[in-house]
Amino acid sequence: SCGSFVSIQDNVYLDGLSTKGIILGDGSSIGNGTIVRCSGSLKKIGVGFHIGKGSSLADNCFVGATGGVYIGDNVIGGQNIRFHSSNHVYNDTKTLIKEQGTISKGIMIGNDCWIGAGVVFCDGVNIGNGCVIGANSVVTKSFPDNAVIAGNPAKIIKMRISEERE
Repeated sequence: SCGSFVSIQDNVYLDGLSTKGIILGDGSSIGNGTIVRCSGSLKKIGVGFHIGKGSSLADNCFVGATGGVYIGDNVIGGQNIRFHSSNHVYNDTKTLIKEQGTISKGIMIGNDCWIGAGVVFCDGVNIGNGCVIGANSVVTKSFPDNAVIAGNPAKIIKMRISEERE
């Protein structure tokens, strides 16, 4: 599904094979060289990808949407962001990791967020509204609204505070 005034740059790969497909909100933008892959294989059909109204991902991003990736409205995304919405099972040491399958919880990004270049999102994270995520952070857990997070693994470095203006 493609809204109005959507911008898809050159060399973008969209693989929408999934239960919910790909939804591009009005005024959204997908940067040059970005890959959106909704299923890892035909054996396990993925969930899909949603990017909200006025949201953008810059160049060379990767969206692995097997477990579902949902990006809210008015989200600014830098270059080389990676979303990995599934993870390999590896607990059984007597079975090859590649034969143990995967689990998928999905990734949710709230509205009005700023995601720095090179951020990696791991499966199962939920990012609240109004969050800022520093460049090259590795996000392995969920964060509340208005958190400023950074690092590997990412942690809260401060909270955004509204200041009254005269």
